[in-house]
Amino acid sequence: MYAIEVQTEFLAAHQLRLLDGSLEPRHEHRWLVRARIESPQLDTLETVMDFHVLEAQLRAIVAPWQGRRLNDLEPFATQMNPSAERVAEHIASVLAPQIHRPARLVCVRVTEASHCHAIFTP
Repeated sequence: MYAIEVQTEFLAAHQLRLLDGSLEPRHEHRWLVRARIESPQLDTLETVMDFHVLEAQLRAIVAPWQGRRLNDLEPFATQMNPSAERVAEHIASVLAPQIHRPARLVCVRVTEASHCHAIFTP
C-alpha cells in the first residue's frame, strides 16, 4: 500500500454550542488540516496522486473559512457544532468524492492546538 499526506492551515474562530444552549467563549485557532490518501497501486506517473492537485483540493475546501467564525458558515451554522471532529468530518465529506480510484481518502486530521487533534476516517 502506498500513501501520501498533505497539510494546509487556516485561521478561524469558533464557539461550541453547549448542552444548555449557550455558547462557549469565542476563540480562534490556527487550524492545521492533514489529509491522507492511500492506493494499492501507483498511477502511470508512479504516484498515488499529484501532491499539488491534492493540496489545491484541500486548500479550496478551507479557503472560505479563512479569518471567519465557523459558526456563521454552513454546515456549522445550522447542521453541526463547529468542533474539530466535525470540521474533520466535513472536510472529508467534500474531499473524498474528489479522489479517483484506486486511491482513496484514509483520514482527515485537524489540529486546533499543538496537543489537540481530531481524526475522521470515512
